[in-house]
Amino acid sequence: MVSVERAQTAAAPRRAAKPKASRLWWSVHQWVGLKLSILMGFVFLTGTIAVFSHEIDWALRPALRVDPATVHGPIAWSAAARNVAALHPDARILLLDEPIDRGFALTATIQKPDGARAFVYLHPSTGAVRGEGPWVGAHRVLRNMHRHLNLPTPIGVPIVSALSILLLISVGTSFVVYKKWWRGFFKPVRWRDARTAMGDLHRLAGLWSLWFAALIGATGLWYLAESTVAKAPPSPRAKVAAVKLDTRELADRLETNLNAARTAYPGLRVQRIAFPAGKVGAFQFAGQYKAVLVRERANMAWTNPATGAVVLLTDGRELTVHQRISEMADPLHFGTFGGVWTKLIWFAFGLVLTALAVSGVAIYALRLSREGRAWAVWTTAWRGMGVWRWPALAGIGVALALLPALFLAAGGD
Repeated sequence: MVSVERAQTAAAPRRAAKPKASRLWWSVHQWVGLKLSILMGFVFLTGTIAVFSHEIDWALRPALRVDPATVHGPIAWSAAARNVAALHPDARILLLDEPIDRGFALTATIQKPDGARAFVYLHPSTGAVRGEGPWVGAHRVLRNMHRHLNLPTPIGVPIVSALSILLLISVGTSFVVYKKWWRGFFKPVRWRDARTAMGDLHRLAGLWSLWFAALIGATGLWYLAESTVAKAPPSPRAKVAAVKLDTRELADRLETNLNAARTAYPGLRVQRIAFPAGKVGAFQFAGQYKAVLVRERANMAWTNPATGAVVLLTDGRELTVHQRISEMADPLHFGTFGGVWTKLIWFAFGLVLTALAVSGVAIYALRLSREGRAWAVWTTAWRGMGVWRWPALAGIGVALALLPALFLAAGGD
């Protein structure tokens, strides 16, 4: 005979089982990878190509190419400056930049009387003019689209860098979604059908690129903080009054100032020379010294162009913690710290990250689509993005629509 208590218990409806935590995190992982996948894929792809943006300009601009066999000895900074001044006596020389690699010309950035900026390319050993080029090229286009979608930087940088939050969430949830993930590094791909193969490839690529995704996400989060609430304190600046010297006179005085900077800052490898401009009346000699993973601006010698006197020296090793992180972000984000070899690694893993954005959407669609046809799969993916697809497409549309404005702005004020 069944007791009343047991009968009541049996008759009582069962409570709905709570979803497993792993299922919840899988839903989060899927949502993050799906809703803004179009925009994230665009940002990943433009950033990946931007790693070699200088090389793209080199391929497109013959004047930027130099026969490496003809390059020898120190960079002819002064001869280059004088030749630029002779070519464009009415223009202002803004910057002289050393070649980024063998086979590249030294680059002078100038500003013409009408406000238009342009490049003059010179032989690094002789300073001879090799040709000119417009200020907007592959590097500028890719940089602006990747960094701020061609929007004003106070608006565009926070929008793009906020995607780092989604990337970091995707990285974090992948550890929960993929059970015993540490065993999957060498797990073979199963090719029995498209859904299984895509899932295995996605997990395999994701595992091997975890470090890269975490690095890009962390540096992107730092860019978000810097552009909103945690801007790095400014580096020391020398107080030198604006000088009344024309382009030729400044070019003639460069040699004296450069020698003074080298004497006061022995060991500094000068990579960039900023000419006096506006209220900043000093020459600025920037480059690498002993600090690791810093931009050239971290190590600088400031000189008074009129007298050649050194007025300020800065050392990257003396930066605050906040400034140090800020200086490390760019070399780590773009992989420029080790030359072409690290750039190749960053480019390869950037392609993997872009592929992950695409394959994640494909996996979602293949799970839900009842038809194997491509149009049905991508229709399912399109619907799954919901209303989020519109701001994602709008971001890409704005970046492309504002490209003409970038070219017009470079043409003058």
